[in-house]
Amino acid sequence: MSNSTNPTNTNGSAILDEPFTLTDAQIQQFRQDGYIKLKNVLPAAVLEEYGREITRQVKLLNKETRPVEQRDTYSQAFLQIMNIWRHSQTVRELVFSRRIARIATELLGTRGVRLYHDQALYKEPSGGHTPWHVDQVYWPLSNENTVTAWIPLLPVPAEMGPLAFAVGSQKIKFGRDLTISDESEKKISEHLKLSDFPMNETPFELGEVSFHYGFTFHRAGPNRGSHAREVMTVIYMDSEMRLVEPKRQEQINDWNSWCPGATIGDVIDTPLNPVLYQRE
Repeated sequence: MSNSTNPTNTNGSAILDEPFTLTDAQIQQFRQDGYIKLKNVLPAAVLEEYGREITRQVKLLNKETRPVEQRDTYSQAFLQIMNIWRHSQTVRELVFSRRIARIATELLGTRGVRLYHDQALYKEPSGGHTPWHVDQVYWPLSNENTVTAWIPLLPVPAEMGPLAFAVGSQKIKFGRDLTISDESEKKISEHLKLSDFPMNETPFELGEVSFHYGFTFHRAGPNRGSHAREVMTVIYMDSEMRLVEPKRQEQINDWNSWCPGATIGDVIDTPLNPVLYQRE
């Protein structure tokens, strides 16, 4: 199937298992730039179908009740609801999509990928910016073969805070110990400017999905629109990923939350971390 057009199958769950053809050039671009944005990964009807259920679950599971202006920078950035697949069979179909997991596998060049966890990131109207950061600072993992699929459920124009990437930044070591904060925004922004890293902050079309390495620097602007920026994400890791000794409290928290029962030094093979795609 070409990735130049939307899939024609109208059955949402069936489309989620259909292959999406990546070119060698796209795979090379991802590995060079640390991210890639792919158009037409999912058709509008599928995003609408699964988006309704994701939004319903976000409303049910959200515990944040403070007005935006009373929250800290992290909490202003988005409503963050984790592992929704455990609460909804419909959401599980999207999170366990072989179509998306195969893209992740081919981009990483691994034999397969496991689920680390999913999360909905809903940036409310008047929601603040998401500071510069890398994701893998939170993860006690043995290698860098990790990738996040960022799946907008609606188009994301510039005023709603599309995900922005520092091109090629997965190669630098600076800032990998900074969790999301005002400090990470300031220090990473200064370093990227001094190092002259270009930034891609282009809008997302409906059906466009981005994939980025766990150590690629990224951020998002505030939501100046009138509607929530509705995004679902799935974090994948190498199917052979092992748990390492946590280096910080946040990594201990992730171990307990997303891979409970995993043993340091062993492959992270728990009921919460199934293999979602494996090459034949």
